[in-house]
Amino acid sequence: MSSSQPIRVAVAGASGYAGGEALRLLAAHPFVEIGALTAHSSAGSSLGEVQPHLRGLAHRILEPTTPDTLGGHDVVLLALPHGASGKVAAELPDDVLVIDLGADHRLESASDWEQFYGSAHAGTWPYGLPELIHAVAPGAGTTDLATAARQRDKLAGARRIAVPGCNVTAVTLGLQPGVAAGVVEPTDIVAVLANGYSGAGKALKPHLLASEALGAALPYAVGGTHRHIPEIQQNLRAAGAPEVTISFTPTLVPMARGILATATAPLAKGVDPEQVRAAWEAAYADEPFVHLLPEGQWPSTAMTLGANTACVQVAVDAAARRVVTVTAIDNLVKGTAGAAVQSMNLALGLRETAGLITEGVAP
Repeated sequence: MSSSQPIRVAVAGASGYAGGEALRLLAAHPFVEIGALTAHSSAGSSLGEVQPHLRGLAHRILEPTTPDTLGGHDVVLLALPHGASGKVAAELPDDVLVIDLGADHRLESASDWEQFYGSAHAGTWPYGLPELIHAVAPGAGTTDLATAARQRDKLAGARRIAVPGCNVTAVTLGLQPGVAAGVVEPTDIVAVLANGYSGAGKALKPHLLASEALGAALPYAVGGTHRHIPEIQQNLRAAGAPEVTISFTPTLVPMARGILATATAPLAKGVDPEQVRAAWEAAYADEPFVHLLPEGQWPSTAMTLGANTACVQVAVDAAARRVVTVTAIDNLVKGTAGAAVQSMNLALGLRETAGLITEGVAP
């Protein structure tokens, strides 16, 4: 698509956190014209009533989410609850670029979907994590990570894209260089995450009230039940792991947005710390949105606030013989809406970085 004509983008679920963040990014995109904005319970309200920070769009009226409303656009972003995107997408023309910010089309395995989500699988779409490494073969180990195939190659010209889960993005970006290079053992991964409350969505729930959340940390989906586990395994298998075993524990902490993911894996036999650092350097040397920090500097969620950036650090715990990675992202940007815009750019042949920034907001 030529960048000389505006790209009309509709956003379904514009009243939620993900939809609102998508609109914030799209409003600054040099090639986009924002089309229909839809919602469910908020339909009929002005956007300014539910997203008061989006001043330039505050006058727009939220419409019902129907095929007629979403039709006639070049791109449709579906920021809908899990399980809702499949039906809507099925009623949209094949030539429209549809990007699902929910979970419906991320997993390749229908049995994994049914086990973790408890409903029928809606099908698999091209995966919207451009930086995902594709190994030559499972378990082979990719020594030249600088030239390894990436998922962005599969997004050019796509008309259906599934955006990853935010936790999945953080853990995948943290660990995949080690898996692809064969410097870690992927059968004993432990990941513990600190998550901002916006990841839980806007729905009113007692444990999400400020009086419950402020000053407290709360683990959830403990014991291998989190829905992002099979997606992480899927990604690390793509990076070259023949088998992936992960203990994954997310924790809500009192911040509005952000993820800090600490993931560790055993150091592979015969590997020294210099090889470990070299793998991460090679993997991310040319990535515009994934930054390996200088040795000794550790990621903070504050570094990524409002930006489509992942900040990564890696170290070797010599006594424990484990590789330790820490990754920070903004769950609403690189974790969701930013990934959607980045993938949209690739699908339409635009600059991958169009409409996206790497500078965060501080303090």
